[in-house]
Amino acid sequence: PGMFLFHALLAWAVIFGSIWFAVWADNIFASILVIFIVATRQTVLGLLVHDQAHCLGFKARIGDLVTNIIAAYPLLVLTVEGYSKVHLSHHRYFFTEKDPDFLRKSGEEWRFPKEPLVLAKIFGRDLLGSNLWTLIKGKKLDVPVFNRPHPTPKWVRPVFYLIVALLLTVSGTWHLFLIYWLLPLVTVAQVLVRWMAMCEHIYNIKGASIEESSPIIVRKWWEQLIAPDLNFTLHPYHHYFPAVPFSNLPKVHAIFKREGLLNEEMVFHSSWEYFSFLTE
Repeated sequence: PGMFLFHALLAWAVIFGSIWFAVWADNIFASILVIFIVATRQTVLGLLVHDQAHCLGFKARIGDLVTNIIAAYPLLVLTVEGYSKVHLSHHRYFFTEKDPDFLRKSGEEWRFPKEPLVLAKIFGRDLLGSNLWTLIKGKKLDVPVFNRPHPTPKWVRPVFYLIVALLLTVSGTWHLFLIYWLLPLVTVAQVLVRWMAMCEHIYNIKGASIEESSPIIVRKWWEQLIAPDLNFTLHPYHHYFPAVPFSNLPKVHAIFKREGLLNEEMVFHSSWEYFSFLTE
């Protein structure tokens, strides 16, 4: 759990530090910048939930409880238990009619390549929050295949929100919550969620293998600094070895490269290179 906790604490440090900066600067440009920064760290919290779905953050009995409190519940629509049902079904029934991710990400909207203007319009709708309801429905699909061995008690979530609401009320910071947490979550974060889904797989290819549908994107160091993705763009390795935590996926990539198992022409070396591929 060391790296898992480190990235959770780092994300929260950046979030609180950025909000403090926005309050101190007290201008619209700082606020816009901070809204973007907070959204990038909200996606980090979501990715930590993804790892815990595979029990890669904590293997202890309280693992799901801790992850819910530090990562899932703050995102309002997410729980480890709910996400796990959908995500682990995606792994088991990969790109079949039982794969919930494949079903909800099929159709023209997920067909590539696209013209840049068409893709920009889709991102624009996400920025306006139109993707939020689709995301909520997608995470609550009725796929009762995987039940957590130690689920978080039902009462913990409402108590968590009650405590947060009391703290916001006592401190008089509801306006900061609405501007610098809720607003990024329903706007910029939705754009980032779609982009990560696009980096995860190319959909609309029924029965496709991992190799046919899953790109390898080796991002630049500055991309990771601006918008960390916890090595999510090394996604084929996550499907090959779902028991390997995000922090070790670069090691898997290095082994594949050393052993000559990569077609280097099919490896993208930046997000822009992959974006160009999707819009060519």
